[in-house]
Amino acid sequence: MYRFSVTAFLFSLVLFAACKHDVQPPAAPVDGNYPPEIAKIILTRCATAGCHNAASYQGAGGLRLDTWENMFNGGSNGAAVVAYNAENSSLLYFINTDASLGPVAQPTMPYNGGTLSKTDYMTIRNWIAAGAPDKNGNIPFASNPDTRQKTYLTQQGCDLLAVIDNEKKVVMRYIPIGTSPAIESPHCVRVAEDGMNAYVSFSSGTSPYVQRIDTRTDKVVDSVYVGFGSWNVFGLSSDSKKMLLSNWMANGNMVLLNTNPLSVITTIGSINDFYYPHGVAANAAFDTFFVTGQYGNFVHKFSLNGGSIERISIDGDPVTTNHVRDPHEIIMSPDHSKYFLTCEVSNEVRVMDAHADTLIKAIPVGVFPQELAISRSKPYVLVTCMEDSSAYPGFRGSVYVINYNTLEATRVDGKFYQPHGITVDDKNGTFFVSSRNSNPNGPAPHHSSSCSGRNGWYNIYNLSTLQPADSRRFEVTVDPYSADTRFK
Repeated sequence: MYRFSVTAFLFSLVLFAACKHDVQPPAAPVDGNYPPEIAKIILTRCATAGCHNAASYQGAGGLRLDTWENMFNGGSNGAAVVAYNAENSSLLYFINTDASLGPVAQPTMPYNGGTLSKTDYMTIRNWIAAGAPDKNGNIPFASNPDTRQKTYLTQQGCDLLAVIDNEKKVVMRYIPIGTSPAIESPHCVRVAEDGMNAYVSFSSGTSPYVQRIDTRTDKVVDSVYVGFGSWNVFGLSSDSKKMLLSNWMANGNMVLLNTNPLSVITTIGSINDFYYPHGVAANAAFDTFFVTGQYGNFVHKFSLNGGSIERISIDGDPVTTNHVRDPHEIIMSPDHSKYFLTCEVSNEVRVMDAHADTLIKAIPVGVFPQELAISRSKPYVLVTCMEDSSAYPGFRGSVYVINYNTLEATRVDGKFYQPHGITVDDKNGTFFVSSRNSNPNGPAPHHSSSCSGRNGWYNIYNLSTLQPADSRRFEVTVDPYSADTRFK
């Protein structure tokens, strides 16, 4: 009996040890999952002791390079490598010593052991331009194209559309947009309700087009000519089949379009009907519209079913084009009973009854309120106040969160500088705030990008706590302006 018990006990120890061994995570591949020619450079020159390896990366800009997967987590300043876009992959700036090959940033890396040869630099650059695949040919962020949660952010100074992967929070792609070599200032982006298409307008006047992006491939697939103008903001119908677009001019007009494929249905307005039309909101049927008059104290109201284009006072005073309120952006409550207006001059959000055209409440907010976003999981309207004071020295701007049921407001401070675009990701319980950082007195960017101007950034906040969901400042290219999230 004793002998059997000892044998059984020893057998159980062996079995336990074997089971314990089985659940150990596999060791990182020796090649870091990089292609051989890339592994040879990255693992021997970059992911080394004191630099970008597991033990030291927190002191090296938070960028870990010991595996291909870790590379695409980004660092303290967001994405270091963006697949297919060598021009805006900042890793290249720090390993480059030849300005004729692209941007050069300091300090030059590798920090110890001398600079990379031109051959090694070009090997990495060409690899990124080809999509930065792993050793098996997998492209980062290419899986699950139909369901991947993303946020789209216009780069008004670079004619790019940044695509953010909402799980890893970093830029996963930059999509070149526009139709000419000139800067065309991509202004507004909106994603269709089904998440399969995104749309972009251009405000510079040099690109009289609207473009459609397939969100599965992140490529421009359609463009439509809409005529001369400064094409600013548009609204999509609830089924995303139609779009109403504003032409921001003193004698502006509106254009109604089909969205897929893009085509113009009709132009609305003649001389003096619209005065600097900007923000767009609609009733549930998408046949009655409210459009802000950028300068003055009114919104334009009109119907596709006929009738005149009215000017509705938002403060009870006679309609004027003087700078008394200057309503900038507009958004409907989910039940379409009221709409919210950011007023740049009076630094308030005005809440209007959408049926009676009367003021419900004027809510004081920060200086120069701009863009609006709405949550579907919380009763929140979010507002960026671009020129507000900040609780953080050296920063500028704030966000206000308004409960659209009680109309009570809460201020959110953060490390913003001229915050403008804002969007909610209800699926992940977060919201994104983009900082234009176009003022030269703003914080110095971590690096410069391939286009001229000051890089901006975005921050990510928890929708429940109104605190940062990630401590990083995610740097992007010049003038990040408008944002929208896939799968509302």
